[in-house]
Amino acid sequence: MTTMTRAPRHASGSPAVPAKDKPVRPLAATASAAKYVSLVLASLVVLVPLVVVLFASLKTHTEYTTTGPLTPPRNWFNLHNFATAWTAGDMLRGFVNTTFILLVSLTGTVLIGTLAAYAISRFVFPFKRLILGLFLVAALVPGVTTQVATYQIVKSMGLVNTPWSAIVLFMGTDIVSIYIFIQFMQSIPQSLDQAAMIDGAGRFTIYRKVILPLMKPAIATVVIIKGIAVYNEFYIPFLYLRSPNLSVISTALFRFKGPYGAQWETIAACTMIVIIPTVVIFLLLQRFIYNGITAGATK
Repeated sequence: MTTMTRAPRHASGSPAVPAKDKPVRPLAATASAAKYVSLVLASLVVLVPLVVVLFASLKTHTEYTTTGPLTPPRNWFNLHNFATAWTAGDMLRGFVNTTFILLVSLTGTVLIGTLAAYAISRFVFPFKRLILGLFLVAALVPGVTTQVATYQIVKSMGLVNTPWSAIVLFMGTDIVSIYIFIQFMQSIPQSLDQAAMIDGAGRFTIYRKVILPLMKPAIATVVIIKGIAVYNEFYIPFLYLRSPNLSVISTALFRFKGPYGAQWETIAACTMIVIIPTVVIFLLLQRFIYNGITAGATK
């Protein structure tokens, strides 16, 4: 005689529903839907402006003034605006000048920031807390409010209308990078310094051979964040680099803005040319961005 197994029953007498067959809770379903809706909205916020700029860069002047911003261009292969932007905007010179300023500024920022963070993290000296407090105050003061005094200082140094004016300002005003380096350096045990000193290494040797290799995630974070900021900076080049030979990519767009109007379709083409390198670099280095920001924030 075969034995029949019965499904377990609740106290009420109804068969129990297995865990995998239980209906999804309404609250969980609402949270899941809200998550996807927020992701879609965030994607639209990011992509719609890019689509508008792309459409505008492929339109003629008449088409741009008579159609809506989200209306696709009639000719998807109209590259006249890109040719005008590249030649009349002198974009090649702008990329060369921007690359030079960017590389020197990033190198100086990393050296100054890591050296300052190493001194603050490893040495004990008078007024250490005061210096950290002054760094915080300097980071909270808007840079625009001090531009008159800053311009006078840069002018007295004879750096106006030279690339070094922008380089000096980019290197000397990055307090946030110093704080990122300090936070990361505090996670490096000082026992490594002591072991290197026992082996006869000096302070600079310890900094160069022990500290810098261990700070690669923080350096990558600062290089990417600072690089994007320098690449997109408009105010400092516009104020200090007035010579046409010193134009950068951000001021090249200003060539198509006049007192009686603007060539918005050409400006859109310039914008697309400027955006493409940023997008490519971000896609290649996004792993370092995420890893570096997490390491610098939690260590």
